[in-house]
Amino acid sequence: MIQRFFDHNPEPRTIGIVGGLGPYAGYDLVRKIFRWTKASVDQDHLPLMLHSFPGWIPVRPEFLLGQTQENPGEDIGGIMAQLAQNGAGVIGMPCNTAHSPRILDTALERLYATGLDVQFVSIIESAVKHMCALCPNGGRIGLMGTVATLQTRLYQDALEKAGLEPVVLGDEECALVQRAISDPSFGVKAFSDPVSPKARQILLDAARRLVEEKHVSVILLGCTEIPVAVTEDRLLDTPVVDATSVLAQELIRASCPERLKTPSDIQG
Repeated sequence: MIQRFFDHNPEPRTIGIVGGLGPYAGYDLVRKIFRWTKASVDQDHLPLMLHSFPGWIPVRPEFLLGQTQENPGEDIGGIMAQLAQNGAGVIGMPCNTAHSPRILDTALERLYATGLDVQFVSIIESAVKHMCALCPNGGRIGLMGTVATLQTRLYQDALEKAGLEPVVLGDEECALVQRAISDPSFGVKAFSDPVSPKARQILLDAARRLVEEKHVSVILLGCTEIPVAVTEDRLLDTPVVDATSVLAQELIRASCPERLKTPSDIQG
């Protein structure tokens, strides 16, 4: 008879993931939840639902940049509500751009209108909390993300409020990073498995410039497409923080903290 890990621990809350933003980012989050979960048999893994309906959700950056009027938050909130109605007790969304209040507030309004007991875990708040633990005395945080995420200052304002200094590249370099994410001829969204060498090189070069020219102490990958291409933990001896991986850990902690591995478990 298999002795199950959760026989001696509280029943975990089911994790719900809003996928499709893009699809590989949702898959990447699921993979990292598995990676950070203590499990010796199948039954030790946490209950999890991935709802990936990319065709339902309008474009996010274009809405935030005023290029379209259709708020993606309506449909994102509908997917969140579906997850909650299907039993999710904690919900995460692997898309930094969609955490803009103009989108997220609308989505959460639809979610909480269900009246169900559900917790939303923010990737922005999770990443900033992690950066504070990593840099308790402050530091220069090299930030990479979509143009929309940077222009709406999702991370900059949160990092500054936490006593950290966000550092970004110039407009032309940020635009190039955006192309590495979304260009249909070579970007990560179009070529996720495998990632195109051109997109990966652009992203690596941007990260290196943050270290060599901006002298940052940590690099924060603030777009869930970037870690699909940049998998290194360190570049030029500088720590690289993957916001998707941080969100995975926080979702496990919210579901069943006893199942969360420690960094030494991962490194070992």
